Amino acid sequence: MSKTIKRIGSRRNEHRVLKGVIYVQASFNNTIVTATDVRGQVISWSSAGACGFKGTRRGTPFAAQTAAENVIRTLMDRGIGRVEVMISGPGRGRDTALRTIRRSGILLSFVRDVTPMPHNGCRPPKKRRV
Repeated sequence: MSKTIKRIGSRRNEHRVLKGVIYVQASFNNTIVTATDVRGQVISWSSAGACGFKGTRRGTPFAAQTAAENVIRTLMDRGIGRVEVMISGPGRGRDTALRTIRRSGILLSFVRDVTPMPHNGCRPPKKRRV
């Protein structure tokens, strides 16, 4: 009886990537960290919800740190040494995720804030009356 060994997060024809891009999307409710190569193909991703945090705890800085650590672990296995970081959104986890990436030992080419800012675009919804 031959037993197949199940691999998690890796493929047989895994290609070596030297440079990548890490996208951190920090909303008020969750933080999503995605790592891609320079062409934009996703290598790894993680979110606070995928790390096991539920409800309001997903928006915390610690949840963002855990999600960033998960992505960095797979990047280290792939041998990525230099990354660019794109941060988007107003959430509480954005600074913590960046701090975790900086502390990991991966060299940062640059850090860019790509949060979309309207030039007085759409009319905002009417104010809440409670």
